[in-house]
Amino acid sequence: MGTQVTTTLRLLMFPWLAYGHISPFLNVAKKLADRGFLIYLCSTPINLKSTINKIPEKYADLIHLIELHLPELPELPPHYHTTNGLPPHLNHTLKKALKMSKPNFSKILQNLKPGLVIYDIMQQWAEHVANEQNIPAVRLLTFSAAVTSYFANLVKKPGIKFPFPDIYLRKIEQVKLGEMLEKSAKDQEPDDEERLVDGYIQIALICTSRTIEAKYIDFLSELSNMKIVPVGPPVQDLITNDADDMELMDWLGTKDENSTVFVSFGSEYFLSKEDMEEVAFGLELSNVNFIWVVRFPKGEEQNLEDALPKGFLERIGERGIVLDKFAPQLRILNHTSTGGFISHCGWNSVMESIDFGVPIIAMPMHLDQPMNARLIVELGVAVEIVRDDDGKIHKGEIAEIIKGVITEKTGENLRGKMRDISKNLKSTRGEEMDVAAKEIINFFKNSAKLK
Repeated sequence: MGTQVTTTLRLLMFPWLAYGHISPFLNVAKKLADRGFLIYLCSTPINLKSTINKIPEKYADLIHLIELHLPELPELPPHYHTTNGLPPHLNHTLKKALKMSKPNFSKILQNLKPGLVIYDIMQQWAEHVANEQNIPAVRLLTFSAAVTSYFANLVKKPGIKFPFPDIYLRKIEQVKLGEMLEKSAKDQEPDDEERLVDGYIQIALICTSRTIEAKYIDFLSELSNMKIVPVGPPVQDLITNDADDMELMDWLGTKDENSTVFVSFGSEYFLSKEDMEEVAFGLELSNVNFIWVVRFPKGEEQNLEDALPKGFLERIGERGIVLDKFAPQLRILNHTSTGGFISHCGWNSVMESIDFGVPIIAMPMHLDQPMNARLIVELGVAVEIVRDDDGKIHKGEIAEIIKGVITEKTGENLRGKMRDISKNLKSTRGEEMDVAAKEIINFFKNSAKLK
């Protein structure tokens, strides 16, 4: 483990209101609690409701959930105070409502008086609120260092090419990104700006490891003038007590080792009708066993029979299972029968797959996903289903790639590489977190000196 850090420092952690952000924040909270920190995890009641059952008994006195109430807006009732199941057009409203809760957030800090705030880059204003009360604040980045440094390079060195050619965006992805950046620039307000504090070096925590991203971490440090401190990959604890998944796990147990592909595109990304058909035909043509989680946006739920190509479910028979509900992703990835993961390449999913040594078939949609896909291809643990110039995917190619990963040499090579990386990650995990804990304490001490 290296030298053990013990402290009684109280931290307030404030993630963005998305499961994909709360989950890595909670993961870091547990590791810090293991090292004696007392944690307040602050979010909306609806988010905390689903978080509470992810906190094992042993953390009951170390991780406290703190409710942040957003102002009631007519179009945003309390069950919409989360991105999970939020109609996409309300995303902007949610961000606005969170910002309107500044006075409430400020009160929470006054009452709890934490030593330090760890906040999400999505709400940069939290740093200002904390600093107004003389509380130092540190950001925790929930994206890969490759993605974060790619964006930092765009902003800090406009017109200068990203120096690592493996990480790039294709034409259609560049267009999408441009639109997104324009939109978010319009919403910027003065307190969304980064503040550079004079007198001591700022630190930023990031959910990754030097094992896989050393050069990107170093480049990010250089670009941001901050000390970038990795806290290890965002991998959840495997909690195996769900009796309701018995049937699924039994089915998986009847399949051969590495013979089955798991297909899931995260909780907030939905396939277009066309994409869904191509994926379905690709799975059918591949003749490979599969578990496919099909999700629909809230209010647009459909019968699986209607959503999938006609006769698909009958033709598949015992070879595949299609679910329209939550699937126990970690248990599936951890199962010996699972030999591949078709993923949208959200950072949490990518890291979980690497942790369990399952090769990835990358099918990124937007945001940080294309860059994550390029990174894991560079690491040698993934193959990408490449969209054509019109942004379309094709069943023939999907089937070929699935077959390659499950039944051919490609899969063996990817799995070998995966095993090495997974082993290295596991061996440095405790050490990396020990260093991070020390950095947090030093940052706290240094900022106390300046008060």
